[in-house]
Amino acid sequence: MNLDRPETIAALIDHTLLKPESARADVERVCAEARRASFASVCINPFWVRFAKRELEGSPVRVCTVIGFPLGANETGTKVAEARTALAQGATELDVVQNIGALRSGEAQIVRDELRQLADLAHSHGALLKVILETILLSGEEKKASCHLAAEAGVDFVKTSTGFAGGGATVDDVQLMRSIVGADIGVKASGGVRTLTALREMVQAGANRIGTSSGVSILRELASDSQSGSSGAGSGSY
Repeated sequence: MNLDRPETIAALIDHTLLKPESARADVERVCAEARRASFASVCINPFWVRFAKRELEGSPVRVCTVIGFPLGANETGTKVAEARTALAQGATELDVVQNIGALRSGEAQIVRDELRQLADLAHSHGALLKVILETILLSGEEKKASCHLAAEAGVDFVKTSTGFAGGGATVDDVQLMRSIVGADIGVKASGGVRTLTALREMVQAGANRIGTSSGVSILRELASDSQSGSSGAGSGSY
C-alpha cells in the first residue's frame, strides 16, 4: 500500500462528524469534502442519514452512521430498530457500540447474539457492520474477548473507539485487534488520529480503515510534504 498517494490515503478514511451540535450546514460541508477527496465514507449521526444520502448521490462515497452510540448500553431490540431505520434511509455502513457492560459482566452470549443479529441485518441490505469495542474501557483480556465475539458474529470490522470515552486509537490496540481477527476482518482505528504520521502508524499496525474528522487536513499535510519534496506527487486542493 502506497501511503504517499492521496487517493490511497483518502480511500482509508471515514470522514467523521459526530458532534451533537453539528447542524445541517456542517453535514453539507463534510459531504462536499468527502466528494471532493473521494473518502471511503461520511460517518454521521442517524438523524442525518437521509440528508447525507442525497448529498452524496452519484458519488462512490458511502454513508456510514452509528448505532447505540456512544454508550452501547441499549437493549438489542433498540439497536436493531435503529439499524433497520438507518438502512432503510440509505446507510451502507453501520458502526455499532458493543454492549460494554454485558461484556464486562461475562455475558458473552448476549454480546455475540446481538452482534450476529446486527451483522445479519446489515448484510441482508448489502451493508457493512463495524463494531466499536471502546478499548479505553477494557482490559487486555476483554479486548481479546471482544474481538473473538465479533469475529464469531460475522462482523466486517472491529473498531477501537467512539472518541467520547476519552483515549482513542493506539498502535498497541490496533496490533492486538489485528492479531485476533486475522486477515478476513477489517480493523478501524478511530479516536485521536489527526495527522498523516498517526494515520500511517495505524495502517502499519494493521488498520485498514481510519475514522477521523481530520481527513482534509491530513490530505493537505500530504500535499505539502509532496510539494516540498522532489517528486511533486500528491499535490492538490482539498
